[in-house]
Amino acid sequence: MKDAVATAPEPPGRSPAQALFRRLFVINALVFAAGTFVLALSPATVSSPVLLAEVPVLLIGLALILAANAFLVRASLAPLTSLTALMRRVDLMHTHDRLPVAGNRDLRSVTDTFNQMLDRLEEERSVASAQALAAQEAERGRIARELHDEIGQSLTVALLALKRVRDRGPAELSEELGHAQEAIRTSLDEVRQVAHRLRPGVLEDLGLTSALTALATDLSQTGTVEVNRRLAPGLPPLTSEVELVLYRIAQESLTNVARHAQATRATLTLAPERGDLVLRVTDNGRGGIGEPGAGIRGMHERALLIGARLNVHSPTGGGTEITLTVPGAAKEDAP
Repeated sequence: MKDAVATAPEPPGRSPAQALFRRLFVINALVFAAGTFVLALSPATVSSPVLLAEVPVLLIGLALILAANAFLVRASLAPLTSLTALMRRVDLMHTHDRLPVAGNRDLRSVTDTFNQMLDRLEEERSVASAQALAAQEAERGRIARELHDEIGQSLTVALLALKRVRDRGPAELSEELGHAQEAIRTSLDEVRQVAHRLRPGVLEDLGLTSALTALATDLSQTGTVEVNRRLAPGLPPLTSEVELVLYRIAQESLTNVARHAQATRATLTLAPERGDLVLRVTDNGRGGIGEPGAGIRGMHERALLIGARLNVHSPTGGGTEITLTVPGAAKEDAP
């Protein structure tokens, strides 16, 4: 990856501001020179003092000069309208939104400089996001190991100790100790589930398809949402980074379905489409996602790391569809 903090080379010669000033000066000079030339060759004369009959001639000449000047200046500055519109809509979460480098040479320099600035900003954001997400995954792994190795072991020791106490204790305390055992056993299962969500060991051990199957099965077993899986067999080889992004976005999407969508059914699909690999999560919930929250923005940032496109379609009352497209990931399977 290129150095994210590299700066664009300065354009040779005059600066864009000087070039724009020169262009406007030349346009105005040409218009006034043409007006003076026409006035010199025309039969019109101006008296001193100006006669009433000569006033319309002067006004018409002035109007023609102003109209010609306005037309030429507007045409010369037209690319600035597109540049301003791009500045208003630019969003680093949606990449590759650029202006075509067209128009006169001076404004081409301004447009090209702005496009280069967007390139640098997107690259810097990509590098920063990659570092932040890598640190996040490392922290998740550390917390998962501590939950499993320390808290999990402590709960297991407490569970065994309660069993010994229950076996040796009086009969009247047996029921209460049994309830305490069940509470600790439930807590131990919850700790293991949290550790599993933080660090998907099945993804590392068995691959993406098995990890997504386990993810959907776990959600279905909660009894709140029925998840249908449509995972195409024989997926193309993927890098560990792409697999992790696919898994995390599917995990976040299904978590949102369970917590916020008020849905009863969801569908998880992963299949090649026209040479791309497409992950799609749909539900029959309430829809109507408004301003993107931290979860959706996090999914967008993960998608940018692998050059993928994330689209969220959520009409009110029509459920939600989240689509992640990884360009070219399945080209070898394309017809």
